[in-house]
Amino acid sequence: MPAGNRCGASRSNRAKNFIFIPIKDKLKDRDDNVHGEEDWLVLYRNLAKPIFFKMDPEKAHHLVIGGLHSAGAFPGGTGLLRSMYGVNETADLAVDLFGIHFPTPVGLAAGLDKNAAAVDGFSSIGFGFMEVGTVTPKGQPGNDQPRLFRLPPDEALVNRMGFNNEGAEAMAKRLSAINNRRIPVAVNIGKNKVTPNEEAYKDYQECLRTLYPYGDFFVVNISSPNTPDLRNLQYGSELSSLVRHIMEEMRAQAAKHGESKHILVKIAPDVSDTELEEMVDALAPSGISGIIATNTTIGREGLSHSNAKETGGLSGKPLRTRSTEVVSRVYRQTGGKLPIIGSGGIFTAEDAYEKIRAGASLVEIYTALIYEGPEINRIINAGLRELLRRDGFAHISEAVGADHH
Repeated sequence: MPAGNRCGASRSNRAKNFIFIPIKDKLKDRDDNVHGEEDWLVLYRNLAKPIFFKMDPEKAHHLVIGGLHSAGAFPGGTGLLRSMYGVNETADLAVDLFGIHFPTPVGLAAGLDKNAAAVDGFSSIGFGFMEVGTVTPKGQPGNDQPRLFRLPPDEALVNRMGFNNEGAEAMAKRLSAINNRRIPVAVNIGKNKVTPNEEAYKDYQECLRTLYPYGDFFVVNISSPNTPDLRNLQYGSELSSLVRHIMEEMRAQAAKHGESKHILVKIAPDVSDTELEEMVDALAPSGISGIIATNTTIGREGLSHSNAKETGGLSGKPLRTRSTEVVSRVYRQTGGKLPIIGSGGIFTAEDAYEKIRAGASLVEIYTALIYEGPEINRIINAGLRELLRRDGFAHISEAVGADHH
């Protein structure tokens, strides 16, 4: 979602008070045996969401980031979050991919924690991994506000944030200060708005150089609709040249640090079948480790809310079908040999399973977290286990691409 993640003292204190005072009250209730575990699952929906949805979306976003940042710094805060919203690792859902262990297959997509300000907090609410960013070499303010819009009847968001972030050095400082990460953290990298496309590779290389020690893997964002001409980097010689330069930098950093890390590319849903085929043809032999399908869409079909007219990328339920189609096409074209992370419109276990059967090894959510709250991770993971049992799969990897077999 949205927005720079500067956590000023007053904002952090407001967020901390908002989040922790009701929780303390509920802890007292639970100690008195008045409430059970179901209280934790409805806390967001019944208490926080009505308040957040009366606020400007970007202000609400800042408040959430501030609260989760405070939880990470507050003694016992992350433990409290885990007791409320954590997801226990199970053998049937844990995934080993890219040489990395993912305790659950459901991750947080890029865009919510743009500056790695709340990694400990997000790591404590049931995610199996998370992306931070998109980060650019130099900090930039992004596009003018307002730039984030809710579409409640459509269960969607429109954003035109424009890669607002504090820059790679600031993110490196934050990530370097985090000890004992609970989940893998991917760094989503982009180019500054003022950088012309012919020099974009330098921005991606600079992000890699600055952040290489701190990302478990990296995601190249060339598919946001909110940076002028960025999506042109997805095509033809521009794509091949960009990825070649990025992989050269990755190899240089691997030699320097003694550890090779994996690079994924995030693609758009708004491409023709021919364009997608050419894109995958360029990416498959390039040395990248996988594809994230997909970013937000500029399409507006079937929307009912007046905010559909706003310029920007649409995320949420309306994106589900198209993003799954892209996952399926990429899987089929690569014969399942290039891992895919499926993202777009996942609100339920069935939505996640649809993408897994289409070819995704992992999935990500974003908009569903805003609409459903942090309990969504428990719900999706529990539902996935039931769906695997229903279909006779002992492990989630057996379901990957099952619709093609």
